[in-house]
Amino acid sequence: QVQLVESGGGLVQAGGSLRLSCAASGRTFSSYVMGWFRQAPGKEREFVARVTWSGLSTYYADYVKGRFTVTRDNAKNAVYLQMKNLKAEDTANYYCAAAMNSSQYATDWHYWGQGTQVTVAS
Repeated sequence: QVQLVESGGGLVQAGGSLRLSCAASGRTFSSYVMGWFRQAPGKEREFVARVTWSGLSTYYADYVKGRFTVTRDNAKNAVYLQMKNLKAEDTANYYCAAAMNSSQYATDWHYWGQGTQVTVAS
């Protein structure tokens, strides 16, 4: 079992930055691929980024590539999403997720946090 709690969301101006954090509980945290998804009102939940258990391999959706960076610290049971050059279209509720295997499909992820809201003002 893994429990996830996100933090760090808020209101930011377009072009600004935010860093999201996800605190995980569970002794097997380092075994999981960790990912970030987001969901805007009226839209489906979409993949943002993921990092493998070692932290050495990352993958990003095209719409955030070059602007977002995902990292993890297994010693702290934490995963982070550094977001730069934010755009109005990045406005969404951001979710941390854990899975045994990497996937861009939300249905393949086993554990989810409650989400943290990111609002980008244009």
